Amino acid sequence: MAEVSARIGRQIGLLISRRGAVTHVIVGDAKGLYIPELSGYPLGRRPLRGLRLVHTHLGDEGLNKDDLTDLALLRLDLIAAIGVKGMLPRSIHVAYLLPGGASEVLPPREFHSFQMDFLPFVQAVEEEMERRRLISHDDPRERAILISASTRPRYEQEESLEELRELASSADVLVLGTVIQRLKEINPRHLMGIGKLKDLIIDALSKGATILIFDQDLSPSQMKAITELTELKVIDRSQLILDIFARRAHSRDGKVQVELAQLKYMLPRLTGKGTAMSRLTGGIGGRGPGEMKLEVDRRRVRERIHLLERELRKLSEARRQRKQRRVGRGIPIVSIIGYTNAGKSTLLNSLTRSTTHTGSRMFATLDTASRRLRFPREREVIVTDTVGFIRDLPKDLMAAFRSTLEELEDADLLLHLVDASNQRYEQQIESVERVLDELGLSEKPRLLVFNKIDRLAPEEIRALGRRYQAPMISALDTTTLPPLLEAIEGRLWNGVSDLHPVVEVARIWSSSLNG
Repeated sequence: MAEVSARIGRQIGLLISRRGAVTHVIVGDAKGLYIPELSGYPLGRRPLRGLRLVHTHLGDEGLNKDDLTDLALLRLDLIAAIGVKGMLPRSIHVAYLLPGGASEVLPPREFHSFQMDFLPFVQAVEEEMERRRLISHDDPRERAILISASTRPRYEQEESLEELRELASSADVLVLGTVIQRLKEINPRHLMGIGKLKDLIIDALSKGATILIFDQDLSPSQMKAITELTELKVIDRSQLILDIFARRAHSRDGKVQVELAQLKYMLPRLTGKGTAMSRLTGGIGGRGPGEMKLEVDRRRVRERIHLLERELRKLSEARRQRKQRRVGRGIPIVSIIGYTNAGKSTLLNSLTRSTTHTGSRMFATLDTASRRLRFPREREVIVTDTVGFIRDLPKDLMAAFRSTLEELEDADLLLHLVDASNQRYEQQIESVERVLDELGLSEKPRLLVFNKIDRLAPEEIRALGRRYQAPMISALDTTTLPPLLEAIEGRLWNGVSDLHPVVEVARIWSSSLNG
């Protein structure tokens, strides 16, 4: 190696497996090497890749910053640089990764006197790395680092990142850590500075992460540039939400709408996809339409989109006919809307004694459900539960679900359910109002209702109720529902616009707590 490297004036490198087999021979230039894609030796969930790099340096210089960056980014077992003098090897410089994520650079040694029993050494290092990881190697869940890189104030980033954590939990993703980067301006290529991005990736690899989730939507070019730096999967907030929807959609309506949204999201990212999409072959970010969204060309994706849009129109027509039958019977329609995880399905079950699926996680249910609710004096209403709202809902998903959300136009009353126990309830109310405005439903009669008062103290219930003059309920406790039922009845049949005071509800709830 030393002789050939000196003759051609270029660095030469060998990638060697733990079995001692040379997997790659690399010829660089006088200053460095370009390491090819190592797709045949994926990192997976292991701390180290199982390859070591031995290469020449044309002078007697030690390992440089690029060498140590390659060591950390590629998770190599070890990197060695052989200093060439004349046509002979003179010194050897060796570095390896420590369990904490830093690099250990050994003092330079005379080449011919250097010895290392490599296999026991690297196995001991890897075992120590495994011991220091918080998560078992056998845990099948994705391990994520959540990243917010934005020009927004830090407190807004923290709030949004906390919501992203909840979304990740809903997708059964284990969050290993979070990173907040407040930027003066957005980097059009990497979103943030490439140095900071590399440090972030190295830290994520040392923690055993398998995926990076960005709170900001990444453009196709940003997605491609970031994935070129790492073998970790990279997705953004929209893709995470689309993945959750793909898991939870069970009806034909929901499945068609989610697949349509996913394909529209993927279409601009299929051009020169390289590794950006190929790493999403399974797990988070890889559900929904299946292999098709990864392998077919743009033309076939467009054909599939056209087919789904046509099927969506047929399903929309079927919904329209069902709506006409309901309207013909003269039965009022009350639609429960609200931020995701506000308790809409639980309220529907409590009001109508039904068994719609519920769950204490974001977007636990997606499919619209309708049930009858009987009032005194032989009065009936249809109560419908809609998909939960969220701020910055992906545009493609919003467009796909628009046909479902248009059913809200037929509602005689919208019940805007709010999670009173959530510290961000004011922002959530604003987000729902913004979505209603986008759907042209801002003038639709609606009733603000605060849920989950079982998590509040009685004085908090009274203060919140006085502020908003809204019914205060716990969907899990039917004794708190009468004021809500009276308010609904008053709105639908008596033209009542003012709401019942909440002092009595707080008194009832306080009594139940005490006894």
